[in-house]
Amino acid sequence: MSVFVKEKSFYKDVLKISIPIAMQGLINVGVSMTDTMMLGSFGEITLSAASLANQFCFIFLIINFGLGGGAGVLSGQFWGKKDINSINKVLSILIRASIAFAIIFLSLSQFMPDKIMSIYTSELPVADQGVMYLKIISLSFIFQGISTTVNILFRTVGSVKVALFASLTSFGFNIFLNWVLIFGKLGAPELGIQGAAIATLIARIIEFTVVVTYLFKIDKKLNFKLKYLLTLDKELLKSYIKIGGPVLVSDLILALGLNMVSVIMGRMGSDMVAANSISAVVLQFTNVFLMGVSNASGVITGNTIGKGDYESAYKRAVTFLAMAIILGGCSGVVIFSLKYIVIDFYNISDYTKSIAYQLMNSTSVLVVFMSVATLLTKGVLRAGGDTKFLMIADVLFLWIISIPLGYVAGIVLELPPGIVLIVLKSDEILKGIWCVFRLFSKKWIRDIDYKEKDNKNLEACVNN
Repeated sequence: MSVFVKEKSFYKDVLKISIPIAMQGLINVGVSMTDTMMLGSFGEITLSAASLANQFCFIFLIINFGLGGGAGVLSGQFWGKKDINSINKVLSILIRASIAFAIIFLSLSQFMPDKIMSIYTSELPVADQGVMYLKIISLSFIFQGISTTVNILFRTVGSVKVALFASLTSFGFNIFLNWVLIFGKLGAPELGIQGAAIATLIARIIEFTVVVTYLFKIDKKLNFKLKYLLTLDKELLKSYIKIGGPVLVSDLILALGLNMVSVIMGRMGSDMVAANSISAVVLQFTNVFLMGVSNASGVITGNTIGKGDYESAYKRAVTFLAMAIILGGCSGVVIFSLKYIVIDFYNISDYTKSIAYQLMNSTSVLVVFMSVATLLTKGVLRAGGDTKFLMIADVLFLWIISIPLGYVAGIVLELPPGIVLIVLKSDEILKGIWCVFRLFSKKWIRDIDYKEKDNKNLEACVNN
């Protein structure tokens, strides 16, 4: 079997989906990079405070990715079956679930922000600024949650441009308001880290407005109505919990694990946190097209399985794996080659720069494994309905290997930052390899029909 499928229409579909998503990712990275540069001008403490506070926000964001990912498995296959009514029912469940989690995280951020920040750092100046940032940014959770989950479901039906337009609009406002409110331009007070939070809050409200307007007024594929939010299909809810539950648990455990990684780095000092925030933004920047291809792999795989073409789904999955390896290798070369140029843009100490160099050296190697793991776990295998396996993969390697060994390497042995990062990210290496074997086993291909009580594994159908 050839590694690359020979269907021109396949590659056209990949580009059609991945390019708008990659551009959206590029915009999001631009916002993150601008934030870190602007806040970095106030020093490592301010930059670290925003970075650590955002780790708690990251948990909420990942939960929405989990909610949307579970819904996407269903809606992607329903779209292949042209079952629009079921997709709208899934969307109604998704929106309500996102709002419920938003209220929980908003309440925690408003009533106990100091306790949240104390988890991430023992440095009081960092924690105090983080509290100010968190109390403001948390007001955006409901808006961000709905925008994120709706856009994820839109992707499964091929509507990817609305997310790009919404991100582009919010990006412009975010950059302008950051400049005005962080530095006190155009007569505004100089608010520093609080200004960054207010700018982000306003930008997310604008993004929410664009997405919701499109959903109710412009979209013709789904014709979603408010009535769907007032009804509940219990059978579909059971299917959503069965398929989406492991996705949510997997992403939540993953988010908590990544937060533990941030806690370990936070205990290594604000210099380590600041350096890692810079390295992370560079990684996001070089991986934007990989994220687009990863999303495309999920959409195309889900739609193909929904049509009942299991053999094509497998062949295309192998091609997506090859793409991930190539894109990961390219990202590694770019990160290693441009590290000095990028880091010199930041107003940080020489010591922090030296840590950032080490982290980016390690990242240039890790990114290949991270690319494979991301595409398979968040794209191909998830779209195939293999959500329970992926939940085990996320838990097993992160919590049993990476976090314990990372704590020993960073806190107990105080090894060099570059080595600590490799240890903390060792789960990506192991998970990527393990998921490759899962891909070739074909056991991940499942056809989902919530109206049937028994959904059989379709390995035999693929092999025939």
